[in-house]
Amino acid sequence: MSIQTPATSQPARPPAQDARRARAVTGWSAGWLAAVAAAAAGLWIGRAEVTPLSWLALAVGAAPALVGLLVARRPGAGVALVLAWAACAVGSSLLTGGLTGPLAFWCLAPLAAAAATGEVRLAALGGAAALIAAGLAAMAAISLPPTPIANWTDYWLRLLSIASLAGGLAAGVVLLQRRQTHDVRRGRAAEVRMERLLAEQPFVLVTLDAEGRVQSAYGPTAPGLDPEHLPGRRLAETTDTEQAAVIEAAIRKALADGEAEARFTPAGADQPVALVLRRAAARRLVGALRSAAWQIGREAELEEARAQAEARNAGKSRFLANMSHELRTPLNAIMGFSDIMRARLFGPMSDKYAEYAELIHESGGHLLDLINDVLDMSKIEAERFELAREEFDAREAVSAVLRLMRGQADRARIQLRGVLPKEPLMVDADRRALKQITLNLISNALRFTPAEGQVTVALHEVGEAMELVVSDTGAGIGPEDLKRIGRPYEQAGDANARAGGTGLGLSLVRAFAELHGGEMIIESRVGEGTQVTVSLPVLLRETPVPAPVAPVESQATIH
Repeated sequence: MSIQTPATSQPARPPAQDARRARAVTGWSAGWLAAVAAAAAGLWIGRAEVTPLSWLALAVGAAPALVGLLVARRPGAGVALVLAWAACAVGSSLLTGGLTGPLAFWCLAPLAAAAATGEVRLAALGGAAALIAAGLAAMAAISLPPTPIANWTDYWLRLLSIASLAGGLAAGVVLLQRRQTHDVRRGRAAEVRMERLLAEQPFVLVTLDAEGRVQSAYGPTAPGLDPEHLPGRRLAETTDTEQAAVIEAAIRKALADGEAEARFTPAGADQPVALVLRRAAARRLVGALRSAAWQIGREAELEEARAQAEARNAGKSRFLANMSHELRTPLNAIMGFSDIMRARLFGPMSDKYAEYAELIHESGGHLLDLINDVLDMSKIEAERFELAREEFDAREAVSAVLRLMRGQADRARIQLRGVLPKEPLMVDADRRALKQITLNLISNALRFTPAEGQVTVALHEVGEAMELVVSDTGAGIGPEDLKRIGRPYEQAGDANARAGGTGLGLSLVRAFAELHGGEMIIESRVGEGTQVTVSLPVLLRETPVPAPVAPVESQATIH
């Protein structure tokens, strides 16, 4: 697509637009001449008493129509035509008595001439010229009475005042026209820059009507898709009949749904193109045509990048799993020796050493828990974690965790309650995973619940699923944190709360739940506490009588 820049040449109007303007000017001028000739013939046939000045006024009024017939096809004829009509309208009005004369309405001729050209930019010029003509005609009616004036000095002074007013108004019209021309050129220059940008971008951009006919096209020339020859053609005509149906189906889908995509090979091309359509109005579409090979290559690059990222992530997970395994061996030894020291198996030792042994054992236990969390998450991310399913009473696993966490809750002065069903709740699940879910949820609740608060653990069946609900009366979770928690290594709360863990607790709960085919739901409000519900479809409806377990009261509260 070749586009001339405004710096080197004047932007040209389309030939069709110039032809329409020329026909309009010719028709208007011919009609005006016919009207003036008919008026003159009527006066002559009726033998009316017409003064020579009146005949001259008719001739002057007909002059711009003759000018219009002569210059209709020349560039810039519209401006010259409007100005000629204004001058002749003033002359005809002055010759017949000014604004009170019979030809006063001819002062509106410049505005009518501007409208006849069909150019919006001449409307302001025609209105200004008509206003000037009417003003001069009014001045003539006041300053030039029809009877001769004996004082020629006064006569010429009146003519001078009219001439000065006409000059000032004419200068104003010239300035207005120049400003309008400047604005038009600047607007056209912006259009040229936009057209150049559209022509130089890498895709073929098109606008279509509801029938799939191309209204405009911009972009580089491609095999079978020349933007200069696309307007006026249906887009389906650029390919064979079989693929044309694909394009038409995409057009119907875009009109109905708002957007659509299709692929086809243009006639004479050896590469397919991808068509992306979007509805811009009720009956209009915009679209982009680009090389499908480019798109396929881009998709291949993205797929390769995704595979590399997954490979790196899997390598990271394997590394963490191996490191966690290697760390647990010496850590178990440290905890074993510290446990021997705590029990004083080889003799007495001072209370200070016993306190240090207690701290070593407690710190080692905390570190072992963190390592186990990292190891489990690494196995899950590497898809190496396998559930060890077995049939057992879910109450047993939850009760064991409640007994384990009782000491921590008492030290934090938090009431830990367990509400478990009276009847056995038999499930087919991973016992260790269920304990880990319960342990992580209770630990999390205790961390965010202040002293004198309460943490409640409830276990019951809902439909085909077992539900474990852990609720607390803590500070709650804000909306922004609620969106993040549950993802690996994401934590909520202030710095003190985050220092107590790795951010893997809830992510492991979610992962274990999903491995069982279940889900985790978190509900929380700031200042109103948090409730986490884990739903697992692991219930056993018909099961043998379970082995005896510690008695659990119906809906009992375990303290």
